[in-house]
Amino acid sequence: MASSATLRRDPSGEAVDAAPRAAPVATYRLQNGLQIVVIPDRRSPVVTHMVWYRTGSSEDPIGKSGIAHFLEHLMFKGTAMHPAGHFGKILAGVGGQENAFTSHDVTAYHQRVPKQNLATCMAYEADRMRNLVLDDATVASERDVVLAERGMILDSKPASLLQEALEAAAFPAHPSGRPVIGWRHEIETLGREDALAYYRRYYAPQNAILVVAGDAEPQAVLEMAEAAYGAIPPSDAPPERRRVQDPPARMHRQITLADTQVHQPQLMRLHAVPSYISGAPGEAEALEMLAFLLAGDPTSVLHTRLVQERKCATSVGISYWDTAIDRSRFLITATPAPDVSPETLEHTLEDVLRDLLKTGFEADAIKRAKTQLVASALYALDSQVSLANWYGMALACGMTLEDIAAWPVRIEAVTAEHLHDALLKLDRRSAVSGYLLEAAAAA
Repeated sequence: MASSATLRRDPSGEAVDAAPRAAPVATYRLQNGLQIVVIPDRRSPVVTHMVWYRTGSSEDPIGKSGIAHFLEHLMFKGTAMHPAGHFGKILAGVGGQENAFTSHDVTAYHQRVPKQNLATCMAYEADRMRNLVLDDATVASERDVVLAERGMILDSKPASLLQEALEAAAFPAHPSGRPVIGWRHEIETLGREDALAYYRRYYAPQNAILVVAGDAEPQAVLEMAEAAYGAIPPSDAPPERRRVQDPPARMHRQITLADTQVHQPQLMRLHAVPSYISGAPGEAEALEMLAFLLAGDPTSVLHTRLVQERKCATSVGISYWDTAIDRSRFLITATPAPDVSPETLEHTLEDVLRDLLKTGFEADAIKRAKTQLVASALYALDSQVSLANWYGMALACGMTLEDIAAWPVRIEAVTAEHLHDALLKLDRRSAVSGYLLEAAAAA
């Protein structure tokens, strides 16, 4: 989990122990539906203020891919009260920071400021939650910025283009098969009315979560939030997050990309797997531990067997996106050794996975993985920004405070049988394999 009038208190407003370390987390809900989560951390006089919207690129309308991300850019163009650049100057004056991001399932805006500036951040985010001002010239200019961003992070990088193609093949019907930034030909069509329609539909208090982590008293945060956000009326009923689902994958798919920019071949292998939200109890925990056992450190199975023993790879890694509303991604990447093709490397990888299905993992390795996973989470959450991200992402995707608190216990409950079941989900017959080649090698 390793990857937001009169006041009505939420019944879960009692202090709740956080995971993986105990922190007195308080939660409330305003009458307009805004959920508030306060995570006190008094080691320094600063706070992280985040507003999470339960919407991401998977809510992009058909033919308008990239609109969620585009709107994230446009949210910095200001309101009548806070014109473009005005709030940034205020933050710079107090040594604060701000940023935002969009994923398939969420969009989040955050600031980190001295604690006395928390109310200022709230006033700003509350204002732009409902009062964004856009004109055609501003939208056209920012659209060019997004197109240039796509050019830098995707179109100019063969490895990124290959991963984009793998995701489109792995999720042919589900909207997460589209890139968060959008397809270029669809970004080019996005206009002011597209952005405002999306804004009016999804940017509303009952579709948001306010997370404050840092040197702040829960009651004081609650009073500030009521003053800043409480008067914002809710929109119509928040949209249901019901998406088209993909049929079960029944055959292996292979995508090859050869490009003159490629100087080092690469293997990618993508599996659509359950997440913490979509999976049955224990499935995501087992996949998270499996990712660590396979490629989490230099003693992991794939590093030992592919890099050190068989010397058919120079590096191997795994990314598992465990927090997603629907099915998620388990991506294996490896760099072949000289004179080893990606195809040959994949066959060797397949041999190792088949052997593991027969032998399983040693009990000591499983125990060590559990210890290291929980310890790594502890170290990461030593940062209040990481705390705010942990809670915000989990809650915005549908998890609860109780789910977060129970994470270490669920990791400890993973058994060898759970890991065997997780390995079965890496069947090559349901995978999408990607081979990145030098252009000459494809001739």
